[in-house]
Amino acid sequence: MTSGIVTGLTAEARIAAKLGLAVAGGGTPAGATEAANLLVGEGVTALISFGVAGGLNPALPPGTLIIPARLVTENRTYMTNEALTASLGGPCHTLLAGTAIVATVAEKAGLYRRTQADAVDLESGAVAAVALRNKLPFAAIRAIIDPATETLPPAALAALNAVGAIAAGELIGSILKHPGQIPALMRLAWHAAKAQDALRKHVRQHAKALSPDL
Repeated sequence: MTSGIVTGLTAEARIAAKLGLAVAGGGTPAGATEAANLLVGEGVTALISFGVAGGLNPALPPGTLIIPARLVTENRTYMTNEALTASLGGPCHTLLAGTAIVATVAEKAGLYRRTQADAVDLESGAVAAVALRNKLPFAAIRAIIDPATETLPPAALAALNAVGAIAAGELIGSILKHPGQIPALMRLAWHAAKAQDALRKHVRQHAKALSPDL
């Protein structure tokens, strides 16, 4: 099996490369769709959504892995492939496919009440749709970066560019405009390190199951 992995960030794609062919989609549904279609064109036989997610369940801290048996959207539910999900160490928890960043504690709480999903991300729904159209197995592995109990600082909403890298100019501009967000940004950086470390360790543990030749 040749797995194609869609991430939001280029840093996540480097981590996921041990699982198969990884492409960063830039953190948007449209970018994820483009990346997934590119991977299908490369001949992958499964699609995986990989990276970070926003926490919705207040009981789950940063670094918690979400490897869902099902992916919930506004209009439908996608079931992940049982064997592929098991090879990633799941299933555990439930994932919501979002269409926009969920930034505030109030927004997260509202989504959790309505959906009971443990976390939300922007790429997984698009990847699942491409997998379904092409009759390919789909799975997701996400790590919580911002917990349900914290609001994202403004710079976090402006810092990512279209290719999934940090846009330094926008980040600095936001900090200069709102210097009071620096403590929240430092916490987010710490959370991001925990999330990426959790993904990195998990990939090392499960790479052989997906890529036996490694």
